[in-house]
Amino acid sequence: MPAKKKPSTRPPNSAERVKEACACIRRARTLWDAHRNAACRGERAKAMALYEALSPAEREKVPEQLRVWLRYRSEKYFGDHTTPPARGNGAR
Repeated sequence: MPAKKKPSTRPPNSAERVKEACACIRRARTLWDAHRNAACRGERAKAMALYEALSPAEREKVPEQLRVWLRYRSEKYFGDHTTPPARGNGAR
């Protein structure tokens, strides 16, 4: 078993924050394509938090395709106008 990496004590720089936001959006897209909606919802929430923490200049570094996907899914499928997800197994 490989040794665990020690967490870094330094704050992430601009490039690392952009890279992590892009990775979260890509993971959310993968989960969406696999129809794993609950997992996608959680990953999208992380991606939105990371994206909103970026400065406007950093947001421009996120590929437009990822920004469009995040905005489209956020408004259409995860907005305030939608029904919240069901809780438990008997909701069908």
